[in-house]
Amino acid sequence: MNYKKVLCIAGSENLGCAGVQADIKAVSACGAFGAGAVTCLVNKDSLHVKGVHPLPVEWVVQAVRLFLDDPKAEAVKTGMLFTRELIEALAGLFRDYPDIPKVVDPVMVSFGGDRLIEWDAVEAYRNVLFPLATIITPNYREACLLLGHDFGHESVEDDMAVLCRAGNACIVKSFRKDGKHRDVLGMPSAGGLRIRFFEKDYIDTRNVEGSGCSFSSSMAAYLAQGCGLEEAVERAETYIHGAIGKGAAYSFGAGFGPVCHF
Repeated sequence: MNYKKVLCIAGSENLGCAGVQADIKAVSACGAFGAGAVTCLVNKDSLHVKGVHPLPVEWVVQAVRLFLDDPKAEAVKTGMLFTRELIEALAGLFRDYPDIPKVVDPVMVSFGGDRLIEWDAVEAYRNVLFPLATIITPNYREACLLLGHDFGHESVEDDMAVLCRAGNACIVKSFRKDGKHRDVLGMPSAGGLRIRFFEKDYIDTRNVEGSGCSFSSSMAAYLAQGCGLEEAVERAETYIHGAIGKGAAYSFGAGFGPVCHF
């Protein structure tokens, strides 16, 4: 029997709420083996990011290649990449591993509103990393940044077509319209782009730090275990909604707290 392994390529933050710490917790909770290649060190409190220290690109790329060669991974998940140079380097590496499912979470803005990416990295995501992704998982604010306008302002379907134009699937998280809380999934198919909505009851809590990381990592865990993409998304939706619900009542600092991963 072999472990089903997910390599999470993401930042490390001191609170343990988000980044590679949240990734590994979520992957573990969903039944796979979680490993981490750290891209940067983030110092923060529960309200704001205080500093970001990127690690050398060549160091990160070496860590990723070593894991993908031995012991190998059944899925890869990317989180906070921060710079254009790192995104382009990882895209070059990923081309050598075309058969591994890749969940790309384009981490750009924290829940506290802090920018988590250099601006020229946005184009690098669009041009070199999205074409290699199985699915991308932007939240509403990140989707707006990628599109250059408010997501769904005129047409959800047209905006999803733009986000999926490189051939990747996409799920936009935390889209609110007409009083409903939705995630929007787009999956390219032979008949065109298929759109599916996931509607959820709103949970009133500030304990949502790392929820996007955990959602995309749980999806990678299910892909690593052999689920098809839509099933992996369905199971990840159930997992993260439960994790937010279970963690809603906890107290964690003055600002945003974590979900309850287990």
